[in-house]
Parts: sequence; structure tokens; C-alpha cells
Amino acid sequence: MDVPEPADVVVIGAGAAGAVLAARLSEDPGRSVVLLEAGAVEIAPEMLDARGVPGAQPGHPATVSYPVTLTPGRDWHVLRGRILGGSTTVNGGYFIRARPEDFTRWSQPGNPAWTYDRVLPLLRRLESDLDHPTGDLHGHDGPMPIRRSSLEHPAAAAFRRGAEALGFPWEPDKNGPGRPGFGPVPGNVDSGIRYNTGLAYLSADVRARPHLTVIGGCRATRIRTERGRVTGVVTPYGVVAARAVVLSAGAFATAQLLLLSGIGPRADLERLGIPVVRDAPAVGARFSDHPQLVLQWQPRDDLGPPDGSWLGGCLHLNSSAAAVGGPGDLEVLQSLTPMATLTGATAQPGGPLAFLVADQTPSPIGTLRLRSADPDQVPVIDYGYLQSPASLGRLREAVRVTAEIVASMPMPGQLLGPSPATLRDDQHLDNWIRSHLGTAQHTCGTAPMGPPDGPAPGVADQYGRVHGVTGLRIADTALLPDAPHRGPAATAVLIGELIADAIRLEEA
Repeated sequence: MDVPEPADVVVIGAGAAGAVLAARLSEDPGRSVVLLEAGAVEIAPEMLDARGVPGAQPGHPATVSYPVTLTPGRDWHVLRGRILGGSTTVNGGYFIRARPEDFTRWSQPGNPAWTYDRVLPLLRRLESDLDHPTGDLHGHDGPMPIRRSSLEHPAAAAFRRGAEALGFPWEPDKNGPGRPGFGPVPGNVDSGIRYNTGLAYLSADVRARPHLTVIGGCRATRIRTERGRVTGVVTPYGVVAARAVVLSAGAFATAQLLLLSGIGPRADLERLGIPVVRDAPAVGARFSDHPQLVLQWQPRDDLGPPDGSWLGGCLHLNSSAAAVGGPGDLEVLQSLTPMATLTGATAQPGGPLAFLVADQTPSPIGTLRLRSADPDQVPVIDYGYLQSPASLGRLREAVRVTAEIVASMPMPGQLLGPSPATLRDDQHLDNWIRSHLGTAQHTCGTAPMGPPDGPAPGVADQYGRVHGVTGLRIADTALLPDAPHRGPAATAVLIGELIADAIRLEEA
């Protein structure tokens, strides 16, 4: 590998936050930056089509598959992006900001940099909101183009009418702090193209910077440290020497790398023969995600394909357990493309469409542990879903609301499951939920920020600096104490901006 020795900063992972960090840090011509990406650093044009979701296709070459357990007896495979742009290249293009309430919660345990007022300038800086070209809430000249989904497709228009009939409020801007309700989905999509962070931040001009080195097909396997200070990154092709390292490999891979490098729960590391660099019990101890169900419905007529994006409308509503005026802890997200098509199967026109129904309540209950000290062995990942009766209750509510919406839409159509009899019976519906449960793949909190001491100790501080290891930072959704009330893609890009700013300010 032809890299500077040692690099000022090595960024591991060119995904939602890593690509941002590499672009922002290399704006300084006096700083040498090396970006290591385990996957390819070239993107086939067909992967940018916002009408598809490459990450929903099993075995897609731009993804890596993690076998996980959702509930006892319910195994699953979670696909994450392994390519320039990471999961922003293979996901659905959903780009909704976390709610102000999320930032309030994250900032309280010693993380004041994460208040809504302090992050709003960064949220504005990262975007060009094409629907809101003026005003102080949205950005106008940032790298990420933001456009809301069209509600003109017959299925989207019917969803809107069904939500109105049930009394849900209109929410025209889900990236604002207004009352949750039904509205279009903000996406990093323009003219049918999904603008991942590789495309938006790492243009040809940026990648041509002489002090930025981008290396694809190079997976980090361990962080090398000496006397509590980072010295480099171990890869299959040798060691990349570094004065500083930023972990942006994704919530699973970042936690795995920390553990392989001796940063994690002491007893677990010693059991596997890994020398302990830092006893950090919170690594992999309490991550969160959003349990999700797919409810398919069959329109009587073929409604045709979507124009620019597979996404239609989105409803956020409060469960009965949520506070009045809360952030909307249940989500009903509409697909305008049959699920069989999204998952890569050959589907006939007029196939069933779907609603993705999720409990968005932040619940840090998942665990990630090493299987062995071999980096090629995937970790043991247990989501711990449905441990609480309250979680089942929230999903039950969301399923019933979705069924009511289908029944209220002004077009002939039929919900394909659960049946009316199942919907009426709590126990039968709970059994249906258990047997159909999936996940939204919104993993957060595998290495959370926060003070090193206290009832919920953090792994890193609010700027991603790993406690007790000089020169090492975390900059991806592993850092969030728990998942936001919305999908985390926009927040992951924000993390890249915030940590890049912190590094530049410290060195100024």
C-alpha cells in the first residue's frame, strides 16, 4: 500500500460518517488522511437507482451479512453496506433527522455538544434541501441533496387519504420539529438518484487531493496501540501507521474492532486470550435498533411503478404509552414497489405492495460479543427483541392502525395478513408478530458516548474520543447511546460532521 508514514489520520470505513470525515479533514492540505474501505470504492451506476434497495437483496456483493438472533428461535440476517458510501449506498434513501427529543436525551449524560440547538448548524451544513431553498431550519449549499417523496402515485395518495380519514395530522416536513403525523419522506434522492455519502462528499476532485489516500478492498482487523496510544491499523496487507485513528466502520464492525483490539469487557477479552488495552464494559453491552414488520396489501388494480423513489408516504404516531405530543414512537412507512422486487426476486406487475411498520422507541437491549479472537469470525449478536410486554403492545397498536388505514383508503385493496380474526385477538396477534418479526437495521449504541463512570458508563466522550486510549475515536452510530425515534442515516452523516469539526478545532 502506498500511504504516508505515518498518516496524520486513518479513517476506517468510507460509509455514512467515514466518507464525511475523510472529505472534511482533507480540506486542510497540511493533514494527511488515509481512508480504508473494506469494500469497493467504485459504484456501478445501476446501484444509484432510488427505486431499488440493494441492501434488501440477499447476497448482494456490496453488502456484508451478519447472522443475528432477534428473539429466541427467531434468527435473521442483517445486511450492511460494504462499499464506498457504506449503507447510504445500499439503503432506501430515507433521510429523516432525529427528533429534538432524541438530542435532548443524548446530551443529558455529559454530552452538551449534542443539544438540538448546537447540532442544528451542522444539520444545515450537510444538506441542500431542494424543497426548502430558504429559511433557517434547512441547509441550502451542503453536499447532500434532500428531496421529499412525491405523493402523486395512486398508492401514496390513497395512504394520505386513509390517514386523513383516521384523523392523523398532516406533517409536511419531517425534518422539522413539528407534530408527528402523515407526510412525505425526506430522502437523499434527486431525479431518481440516491446520493450516498461517497457520491456527495468524495467527488473526483476531492479524491484527487494529494494528501488524501482512499484504499478499497482493505479491511482493518485490529487497532495497534503502544502504552495506551494508537500507533496504526493492522490490515491483511500490512500495518498502516497513524498518529490518530477514527473508527467509522459501522455499529457492528466498529464494536468488533474495538474488542479485537483489546478494548471491551475485561472478562470477555481475557477468556478469548486478547490482551486488555482498556476495560470498557459498555462495548457491545446494550445496543438498540427498531423491530419491524412487513404488512403486505394487494390493490385490485395495477397501480404502476414509482417515478423517482420506492418510498411513498410515512406516518408517525404516538403509541398509547407515549406522552401526548411526543416524538411519534410508531412508524408506518410505505413502499411503492412490491417487496419481491425490492429483495431481488422477479415480480410480476401488479404485485402486492407493503407497509413497513416499526416500533421506534429507543430500547438499548441488544448485545454483541466476540465468538473468537479471529477477525473472520462474525460476532454473536442478539437483539433481545420483545422482551418487554410494552414492545409487543406498541407493535400490536401499529399493526392495527395499518390495517385501519388500508380499510380507509379510497381504493379497492386487501390486507394480506394478519387476518381480521387475528387482528381482533391480542394473543393471536402477538403470535403473528413473533413469527413475522424483522428489524429495520438501525443499529446504534454498540460503543456509546458518555462519561466513563456512572450507572451507564460510556466508551467514548461526546467527540468520539475513546476513554483511556489516546488518538482513537469513534464516529458512527455505535457512538449514539441509543437509536433515535427515526431512521439514523441523517444522524450518521451528522456524526461525521460533528467529529470532523471537533478534530479541526482541537488542532487549530
